[in-house]
Amino acid sequence: MGKPKVVLGVSGGIAAYKACELLRRLTESGHDVRVVPTAASLNFVGEATWAALSGNPASTEVWETVHEVPHVRIGQAADLVVVAPATADMLAKAAHGLADDLLTNTLLTARCPVVFAPAMHTEMWEHPATQENVAVLRRRGALVIEPAVGRLTGKDTGKGRLPDPEEIFEVCRQVLRRGTAEQDLAGRHVVISAGGTREPLDPVRFLGNRSSGKQGYALARTAVARGARVTLVAANTALADPAGVDVVRVGTAVQLREAVLKAAADADAVVMAAAVADFRPAEYAGGKIKKKDGEDPAPVALVRNPDVLAEISADRAHEGQVVVGFAAETDDVLDNGRAKLRRKGCDLLVVNEVGETRTFGSEENEAIILSSDGSETPVPYGPKEVLAEAIWDRVTQRFTSRRA
Repeated sequence: MGKPKVVLGVSGGIAAYKACELLRRLTESGHDVRVVPTAASLNFVGEATWAALSGNPASTEVWETVHEVPHVRIGQAADLVVVAPATADMLAKAAHGLADDLLTNTLLTARCPVVFAPAMHTEMWEHPATQENVAVLRRRGALVIEPAVGRLTGKDTGKGRLPDPEEIFEVCRQVLRRGTAEQDLAGRHVVISAGGTREPLDPVRFLGNRSSGKQGYALARTAVARGARVTLVAANTALADPAGVDVVRVGTAVQLREAVLKAAADADAVVMAAAVADFRPAEYAGGKIKKKDGEDPAPVALVRNPDVLAEISADRAHEGQVVVGFAAETDDVLDNGRAKLRRKGCDLLVVNEVGETRTFGSEENEAIILSSDGSETPVPYGPKEVLAEAIWDRVTQRFTSRRA
């Protein structure tokens, strides 16, 4: 089997220079990449750069190498087309089926998955015309990922920044793996919590846990690739924001509860993958607690934190909302998991065994997905994105069964 063929379309925005990093990641991971820039994009990155980095010719015109019929053949042969950056102009042309250069012709002839990574000023992204164009493209099956929030050109800041190229690459990798499979989360809003909460003891110390947030981030990335609108409530993670995800940063269990409840108000599914502290110090010391020679430290009194999973399960925003919990256990894993599923009242519970060197911080995971209907789905040890896909498979089954 040959290398996956990827077409990287580059339209004329200042973020075009970032596409060089996306191209590097695609080529170094074994993809055969053909860059198709627009004429405007060459004002930012020249044709020679694209050809040198990809190892393939780069052209904007349908009139070059006409005997090879490039305006048809490039799209027909592609396994994936990704346009990064996708300007407002490019989104409009794609939505209306215009074909005035090689890239727009390629988009019309492609029968593979198509990903657009928009980048533009906030006002342009929020304009009703752009939003309608995005909606049209999504209805036709294209994956239009949400732009990031951050520094734009000049002094402007807001939504419209091109997501990190590494994260766009992760979306491309997920989409290629799924192939032409339906975007079964399209039109759905999902909320995911990730990471581990920290409960302050004094200005320099806290009670926390070993959670890295990697499983929650894998859930976010796979949900984006399946077409969902994703809100990620991230507690104390050091990971880059996944492309196309609205990230809400929190620190404590109380802050996480507030963020999840707010985001869940219109969510179709809530997945509580974060390791939420069960307890917090009853009192917060305003100054650093000092060590005193010859004296033992005073005991730290603890109080219970809110049980966010149980609260979400008991008081759902609407009847069809699917709630997924996680159970990190160190012994009697299945028995404890089954008991927790009954106690929490969620639809699905992902149960895994954890330890100092197991699961936390790892790129792999192993779990059993317990369902309130009594079924159990084992997911063998492997990449966390595989477990994430299995979880979304079970969630979409819930959507289908409730609709029926």
